[in-house]
Amino acid sequence: MSALTTFVEEVGTGDRVRVVGGRTQWREGGDPPSGVREVRAPVGIVDCTPAEMTVRVGAGTTVADLDDELAEVGQCVALPAWDGATIGGVLAVGHSGIRRLGYGPLREAVLELRVATSAGRAVTAGGPTVKNVSGFDLPRLLVGSLGTLALIGEVVLRTRPLPECSVWRRGEGVDPFVALRSLHRPVSLLWDGARTWVLIEGTAGAVRSECDAAGALGLTDAVEGPPELPSERVSMRPRDLACLPDVGGRFVAEIGVGVAHRDVVVEPPPPSDAIVRLHRRLKERFDPEGRLNPGRDPLRGAT
Repeated sequence: MSALTTFVEEVGTGDRVRVVGGRTQWREGGDPPSGVREVRAPVGIVDCTPAEMTVRVGAGTTVADLDDELAEVGQCVALPAWDGATIGGVLAVGHSGIRRLGYGPLREAVLELRVATSAGRAVTAGGPTVKNVSGFDLPRLLVGSLGTLALIGEVVLRTRPLPECSVWRRGEGVDPFVALRSLHRPVSLLWDGARTWVLIEGTAGAVRSECDAAGALGLTDAVEGPPELPSERVSMRPRDLACLPDVGGRFVAEIGVGVAHRDVVVEPPPPSDAIVRLHRRLKERFDPEGRLNPGRDPLRGAT
């Protein structure tokens, strides 16, 4: 019996159930209630095909462990490797991490999901290659759904080449929006109102050239990594990030992406009635009895 089959059987068809990963974003979408049965997704790499740049892996595997394994073949995945975070948990929450500017949103790394439904069935969404996929793009629907529509058991991800070099540069008083227009494909560009950080990755020659361009802008300090991020995450229009110094409080903004990390709780505007109705219809279709991850709501505090 495969680990995925065992996982689907553990989800079952009767009581309320939730899947547990690394608990790195455990309270996202609402506090989970007590008394709900817990299951864990399978762990380990099922298949890795470096030539096709894909990997099939159990959703309970940590992103860090997967990256360590892929590094042996010179590859990595475009998922944030928070300490202890599992692949299934990262995808269920849907936050892309600070490399989104260069790597793109994490849902673009997902080719296929194998999930357990509320009816206790194993369902495959997507396919291991793009040319094999037709119909609705269910992986994009399930990413960010907090496990309220189906519980992720196994994932096929696109891999990407492991960068030859990866360096951070920082500068005081550097306009991050000028840097965004001037630099070629920075992987991350962060700003706290006074200082700007840039992450540059690629071949050694390309990184040297880009570091020269960054230095001409004033990004001259070599640093080990990004600043510590405030705990609250808020989505904004990218151009509105420029107004953050006028709002007050500490922040770190992801320039070019439209995400701000702040040290104060900011209530997002309520979703429109149309979006609320759509989410209710999806929940009724996928989980009519409300079994999966009760207490979670993708619209609650959505950013």
